[in-house]
Amino acid sequence: MVKICCIGAGYVGGPTMAVIALKCPSVEVAVVDISVPRINAWNSDQLPIYEPGLDDVVKQCRGKNLFFSTDVEKHVREADIVFVSVNTPTKTRGLGAGKAADLTYWESAARMIADVSVSDKIVVEKSTVPVKTAEAIEKILTHNSKGIKFQILSNPEFLAEGTAIEDLFMPDRVLIGGRETPEGFAAVKALKDVYAQWVPEERILTTNLWSAELSKLAANAFLAQRISSVNAMSALCEATGANVSEVSYAVGKDSRIGPKFLNSSVGFGGSCFQKDILNLVYICECNGLPEVAEYWKQVIKINDYQKTRFVNRIVSSMFNTVSNKKIAVLGFAFKKDTGDTRETPAIDVCKGLLGDKARLSIYDPQVTEEQIQRDLTMNKFDWDHPLHLQPMSPTTVKQVSVVWDAYEAAKDAHGICILTEWDEFKKLDFEKIFKNMQKPAFVFDGRNVVDAEKLRKIGFIVYSIGKPLDQWLKDMPALA
Repeated sequence: MVKICCIGAGYVGGPTMAVIALKCPSVEVAVVDISVPRINAWNSDQLPIYEPGLDDVVKQCRGKNLFFSTDVEKHVREADIVFVSVNTPTKTRGLGAGKAADLTYWESAARMIADVSVSDKIVVEKSTVPVKTAEAIEKILTHNSKGIKFQILSNPEFLAEGTAIEDLFMPDRVLIGGRETPEGFAAVKALKDVYAQWVPEERILTTNLWSAELSKLAANAFLAQRISSVNAMSALCEATGANVSEVSYAVGKDSRIGPKFLNSSVGFGGSCFQKDILNLVYICECNGLPEVAEYWKQVIKINDYQKTRFVNRIVSSMFNTVSNKKIAVLGFAFKKDTGDTRETPAIDVCKGLLGDKARLSIYDPQVTEEQIQRDLTMNKFDWDHPLHLQPMSPTTVKQVSVVWDAYEAAKDAHGICILTEWDEFKKLDFEKIFKNMQKPAFVFDGRNVVDAEKLRKIGFIVYSIGKPLDQWLKDMPALA
């Protein structure tokens, strides 16, 4: 029986290993983590992450060929294949601060693998890592190997939160990179044999190590660039009276471009896009390619600009001040169907409004009050360190209340901000909401989910990103 161990029981490790266990009943899969609360949650009825379909997969396999454990060393020692899915946060100090990936957790995982191994192993990079990480890991393993042979593979994940289980069941592609040596080819084949139990062979791509590592960064950079491109257009649409939905529909009809990732919004979020682009920027700078670095930096700049523009629009529309005004924030997760708040645009929008002394009432169907308070008080990049290294009891932001109902959030509010495209927000009774709000009542739709014309008939002043502006908004222009 092939034994697989995954170090790191987070958003990538947990779902990926659960699906491998489901699809490969002859493989024994152990997911290990030093966080006791996290492993306890994986072994309970309340999983530590929300992902449609995940519950069902875990319950089918847990205790049969899928195990969650804090006994990291035991399972690593026994494994034939070790996936490493630990955090790779952006460095906050030292060389490359604010751009480079911090490989502290990766390095300690590699040293531990070398320490406890008593048999040859295939070590698989599953976290997003900078190009050439495999070389560094190889050096650590080789210099500490005690005669044991290790093969390093890169097997980046291409999961989208909210559809991760679907993506794992039917991936566009599985990418495996390895050394171009007989041992390297054998290791690639061993991992390929695992995926081939449910993924069609033509969808399993094999490359050299560096191509696999760079492909992950490149894929995220290209996707983020599409979002920044349409968001840049949204600003121009507002200035000219064009409608960004019509523009992106027309552009997406071009078969060379396609329609995906062309929805204008308040900005992109999630654990990968910003981090991976900053990483790409740093690698370009280190390799003497400042023009290429500058090009990718612009994708982040437009994303930041879009969030700032949204906050400025809110403040300017409401007589240039939101001080002591109640603003309802609908949605805090970075997108629908996930409870993940990492790098969510909601953090910067809320901080911008709090900076102008607004009172916020926040509702999200999947995000807890503790998480929201933590996010609003945490320093940049702290979110990507393991939970036990994050501030344990965040100071509460007094101007923020978290409620469990959109109607409660909007009661007596001067304005509503929609920051996540949850389906339930499309079905709200806006007439009821309007009656209970201060007048004039504003809706700032950061995801273009509501029917603006319908809301205007009720009496709302509506701002939809990239759509023609109300006369009110034209009379009160936002300062960039």
